[in-house]
Amino acid sequence: MQKKNYQEEILNLIHSGLPQAELAEKLSDYHENDLADALTALTPDERQKLYPVLGIERVAEIFSYLDDAEPYLKELPSEKAAKVVSNMDSDDAVDALDDLEEEDKAKIVGQLDRDSAEDVRMLLSYGEDEIGSSMTTNYISIRKDMTIRQAMSELVKQAGENDNISTLYVVDENDKFYGAIDLKDLIIARADDQLEKLIARSYPYVTDHEKISDCIDRIVDYAERSLPVLNDAGKLVGIITSSDVVELVDDEMGDDYAKLGGLTSEEDLNEGVFESVKKRLPWLVALLFLGMLVSSVVGAFESVVAVLPIVICFQSMVLDMAGNVGTQSLAVTIRVLVDENLTTAKKLQLLWKEMRVGLVNGALLAVMALGFLGCYIHFFKAYAWGEAFLLSGCVGVALIIAMVVSSLVGTVIPMLFHKIHIDPAVASGPLITTINDLVAVVVYYGLAMVVLIDLFHLG
Repeated sequence: MQKKNYQEEILNLIHSGLPQAELAEKLSDYHENDLADALTALTPDERQKLYPVLGIERVAEIFSYLDDAEPYLKELPSEKAAKVVSNMDSDDAVDALDDLEEEDKAKIVGQLDRDSAEDVRMLLSYGEDEIGSSMTTNYISIRKDMTIRQAMSELVKQAGENDNISTLYVVDENDKFYGAIDLKDLIIARADDQLEKLIARSYPYVTDHEKISDCIDRIVDYAERSLPVLNDAGKLVGIITSSDVVELVDDEMGDDYAKLGGLTSEEDLNEGVFESVKKRLPWLVALLFLGMLVSSVVGAFESVVAVLPIVICFQSMVLDMAGNVGTQSLAVTIRVLVDENLTTAKKLQLLWKEMRVGLVNGALLAVMALGFLGCYIHFFKAYAWGEAFLLSGCVGVALIIAMVVSSLVGTVIPMLFHKIHIDPAVASGPLITTINDLVAVVVYYGLAMVVLIDLFHLG
């Protein structure tokens, strides 16, 4: 079956010149995400003509799918922009407002309806790294003392405003979280059944001021369509939905990826040059001094290069392999350290495993280096067979040692960072690579000096 290009279809409809009523009816068949994609491909004038056709509620749903709603909100008069934001889920509304300048944000918030304004202000009061900033107030809440019939009536009443209805959240007479009911269980219950029997009392939850990084894995593990968010008093203030979780995981992965690249946080295309410089420069300065240390160590082995210049040909190979192995171990270790219940014994088991992996990989590469480099040195560098294999053997042994030590470094450093409560992703790829360069240089040139020059008197 050929995949349809919905964006192209929508654009063709918009440009077709259909009457507004007919255009609105045809556009109602498309998903809001596809309409959002089409919206970005239109000119500002075309969008201005399209907004009245779609209506405030549909525009609000479409804006929820935009990565950056700021330019589109600015195209609307502040009153209409406020109506659009009022019709968005509270978390989507906050995301849209976050991109606006403070003056524009305050103007729109001041024109929101009372309920929307309260929800938006509440979510804006949380820090960006707190769960409360990503929750939504779009949920169904019922009282624990209701009958089955009353609970069904309340569900129907609230479903007009809230579409997250798969799970109903139950509160007590003091509005404290009491438990949750699966919609299916409520639907199949008999009218004379007790509501209490349907309520899952020990239902998982998160608290509004918890750090996202601290509880994201717990949320993912439960794999629920939504989880309740409670305040310090135990009252239900919002929920985290599965779509919120996807965004949170994506943000966390993006942040970790940025740190692995030696950045302090993830950058976007709209960020200014100086802002990006400010984020990257501290790491680059630290790595510059580490690089100077590596260069000074290489300089200490000038006598080795002077006596046996060929050894410099294989320096980059040993350094690159050590850096690659260290980065691989770093990635594996960070992934494992996500488990907060990881015991010391399991950490030591991981360390031992990574060292063995480095040893086996190093040994296999050493054998390949011994054969291929030996032949290369003999045929292309005109060394005798014995000297050629001594040189390639030195490279092979250096690979084994450097790769084992690099595996150790790539595992231990993130563990140490994690132990002192620093994000292990900060032990970035460039840092590990530079440290392993230092190790590899000492191992490689040290072996060349001791074995090839002092022991076998090559050169």
